[in-house]
Amino acid sequence: MCVRPPATAPDFLLSRAHGSVRTQGCLGSFKDPWDAVDALHKGEAEMVVGALPFDRSETAALTIPEKIVREEGPLEPHSYYRQGPGSILHARVSGMDPEPDEHLDRVNAAIATIRTSRLDKVVLARAVDIAFSERVDPRLVAARLIDNSYHRDGFIADLSPAGAEYEGHMLVGSSPEVLVRRQGDQVTAYPLAGSAARHPDRDRDAVVAQQLRTSKKDLAEHRYVVDHLQRLLVPVCSELSIAKHPELTRTNEMWHLATPIRGTLKRADMNALELAVLVHPTPAICGTPTDAAESLIRTAESARGFYAGAVGWCDRDGDGEYMVAIRCAEVAGDWARAWAGGGIVADSNAIEEYEETTAKLRTIMRSLGL
Repeated sequence: MCVRPPATAPDFLLSRAHGSVRTQGCLGSFKDPWDAVDALHKGEAEMVVGALPFDRSETAALTIPEKIVREEGPLEPHSYYRQGPGSILHARVSGMDPEPDEHLDRVNAAIATIRTSRLDKVVLARAVDIAFSERVDPRLVAARLIDNSYHRDGFIADLSPAGAEYEGHMLVGSSPEVLVRRQGDQVTAYPLAGSAARHPDRDRDAVVAQQLRTSKKDLAEHRYVVDHLQRLLVPVCSELSIAKHPELTRTNEMWHLATPIRGTLKRADMNALELAVLVHPTPAICGTPTDAAESLIRTAESARGFYAGAVGWCDRDGDGEYMVAIRCAEVAGDWARAWAGGGIVADSNAIEEYEETTAKLRTIMRSLGL
């Protein structure tokens, strides 16, 4: 039996350790992010929340919320999603897109293409379909993601504004990667590229982390992302600070190479949504050169929809935060689709890349009850 969620259940949320936003209702919506940017500049919207798709030619899912609640820290999931009737999930894997052997073939083909073309890196993803025994409230999945997250990260975005095919669909996830954040005239980013699965043994886990920190392949892959952000942010910043060497950051499932980036904006009116549109997609989820990588992804994969897009919020003052839409699933009724991808470069190994996507999928699969 499908149980009605609490009246306070949000349509959008972004839980972050430093502060969170959750909203309800819809006063208006946008399929084109530039229309939303214009509404914010004109003061026609107090805030715009929602998601940008991976493919820049596809429609966005952006909403002017009716009710906005801001929190100083991470969100605390409603008790309904912990002990109540909404806390139960019965799930099974119903399919894979592509099947494992085909994904390995695609990765090997991409490696061969990179070695014989101007393509330096491409991110190839695979999807897993999940069937539930009854309709599922996506907020339950988000609550579990927040509870399971090392940093209490989690998000929900209603995808209905993107069109009829997304009516009633929600994107839920727990992304560790900040695409862009804007506070006053300060802009920050925290790109991730180069990953390794965590190990349950503490000593072995430390070795895995150190190997990632010194991996030439992963450092080169990470550099593409930093260079992309530097190239796009330098023209809009009067000052830009980028750490010389990436640092290690962790989730419960993965180690990542990460580089803190901070800048001062030249234009005080350049808002967070403008910045997100400017820098998306990065080589962390697409590849480089961008157009060549996008073309290969369109050829090799089924449509990603909002996976590897961005989820976040922007207020009328221009402040806001957008996370890269990874470690996520699209949930609708009794169905969900989860994705994971990996950056392919000339030195990649197909088996290792497949194992990396399996490790990344654990974040969302565990919260889906698998």
